[in-house]
Amino acid sequence: MENKLKNASVCDEVLIAIRRIIQSIDLHSRQLVKQFGLTGPQLIILREVSQADEITASDVSRAISLSQATVTGVLDRLEKRGHIVRRRSEQDRRRTLVEITSAGTDILEAAPPLMQESFTEQFGDLQAWEQHMILSSLHRLVAMMDAKKISAAPMLTTDAIDQPAEKAPPPPAETDTLPSPVNSNGSI
Repeated sequence: MENKLKNASVCDEVLIAIRRIIQSIDLHSRQLVKQFGLTGPQLIILREVSQADEITASDVSRAISLSQATVTGVLDRLEKRGHIVRRRSEQDRRRTLVEITSAGTDILEAAPPLMQESFTEQFGDLQAWEQHMILSSLHRLVAMMDAKKISAAPMLTTDAIDQPAEKAPPPPAETDTLPSPVNSNGSI
């Protein structure tokens, strides 16, 4: 019985850690929307556009590992808000190029670093064995949560990637504690 309680306690700690990660990502995303009117993916795409002299939606899609349809939808919203413009290439009229506007540059200068930038920097400072241990543990969690088939891009956001910032859902009611995943019979 004592072993089951210890396992339940460890399980609780794992679930709490997962929830903290989710809440941290969600809080960061909501602050971006509230302060700048942009989602994390919109900011990532805007940064990618700003770093190139000439870039197409396909180029952006490949660079940030998102589908072209998703990138096109995000670019549509950024264009509506005046952060980017599209124009035909002078060398090849079939190509549509994406350029950042001064309003887009202004918002990039004011925006905080993305959460994954800080994570990537800190993760890169870890020794290789520790990076692989974390990766292995996360792969195991993905399998345990039956999430292997879920497609995901390498960005930290809890919202749909192509969700408009102006329609971000209200924050869920949160409590400081999680309900225990352990039933009265000691099982999870």
